[in-house]
Amino acid sequence: MKLGVLFSGGKDSTFACYLAKKQGYEISCLISIFSENKESWMFHTPSIEQVKKQAEVMNIPLIIVETKGEKEKELLDLEKGIKKAIENYKIEGVVTGAVESVYQSSRIQNICNKLDIECFNPLWLKVQEELLKDIIKNKFEVIITGVFAFPFGKEWLGRKIDKNFIKDIKKLYDKYSISISGEGGETESFVVNCTLFKRKLRIINYKDFGSGNSWRRELIVG
Repeated sequence: MKLGVLFSGGKDSTFACYLAKKQGYEISCLISIFSENKESWMFHTPSIEQVKKQAEVMNIPLIIVETKGEKEKELLDLEKGIKKAIENYKIEGVVTGAVESVYQSSRIQNICNKLDIECFNPLWLKVQEELLKDIIKNKFEVIITGVFAFPFGKEWLGRKIDKNFIKDIKKLYDKYSISISGEGGETESFVVNCTLFKRKLRIINYKDFGSGNSWRRELIVG
């Protein structure tokens, strides 16, 4: 079966892509939504431009759709991207990196139902700590590119997701109920390297934006 991956460049969508390919599905394209709204309800925004480089090292065609990021209206742009994947790459389903977000998963499922294609959520309801451990175990190199909740600060930007990260994030979970995998939008990430890549991406430059407990890092990679 040919599938398109709803791709943000973060750990969840990339790991979901990896699992789908491992299960024998053909990954025909990646579908990325570039939102003007940095606080989009549906879409990842930090360093989203760099999915172009990730698609290049994955050797998978990339469909990009731009949206103003208006709540609910942005779903029409997502549908447009999926339609384009059906027309251009004959996909029969999409893969998402949804873990617990009913808001996101239900809306994607509705679009798939409308277009009569399958929707695969290989990470759905996975224990968040175990998800991070699986990502590390499968040699994914992932860094944090956004933090959007108390008590996070700028110092978390650029941190690698490793055993020490899990240890520290668990402390925040115990004290503040912070989502361990960032499923509530508390953190965003970027995959620098994994087994899907032909080579590791190099961080050429970056700029940080934000204040207080809300920060994002815009990368330039090569």
